[in-house]
Amino acid sequence: MLRCKDGSLYTGCTNDLDARVERHRAGRGARYTRSRLPVRLVFSESAADKSAALKREAALKQLTREEKLALLSSARRWRARSAGGRPPRRSR
Repeated sequence: MLRCKDGSLYTGCTNDLDARVERHRAGRGARYTRSRLPVRLVFSESAADKSAALKREAALKQLTREEKLALLSSARRWRARSAGGRPPRRSR
């Protein structure tokens, strides 16, 4: 998911995230993002296969803006906990 200069969110699907984001940033991505540069990657997920990725993309696109922002907020909290917190617990 990309956040555009105007604050809008763009959701897409790709098998090469870095290349796709660079295409958007260079103005060669989706028509929607071309007029809303610059864009910033704010959320990404992996999927098991192309079918699962397309289904997830469709589900994300059905979310309201508020639901998407809540998803971004929860993802940020999760990353903050996992990056700066304690080492993972060992099972006994």
